Amino acid sequence: MLSAAQLENYITQDLDCDYIKVKGDDGTHFEAVIVSSSFEGKRMVAQHQLVYAVLGDRMRAEIHALSMQTYTPQQWQELK
Repeated sequence: MLSAAQLENYITQDLDCDYIKVKGDDGTHFEAVIVSSSFEGKRMVAQHQLVYAVLGDRMRAEIHALSMQTYTPQQWQELK
């Protein structure tokens, strides 16, 4: 069963994150807040696709659902 910490690690291995927080209790359904400069200039759909690409086959094999909130560092600062 996949933990939230493992999922965070999978994402940060290939995506430079300024901030990441993943929650999930059942090992297959997760919620994530991800802040990355890699999202600059990309629409939300493209940001999510970038995360899915980083996770690759894990999205089919280990993760049933991943709800994401993605932000650029500037967007994140504006929320605070």
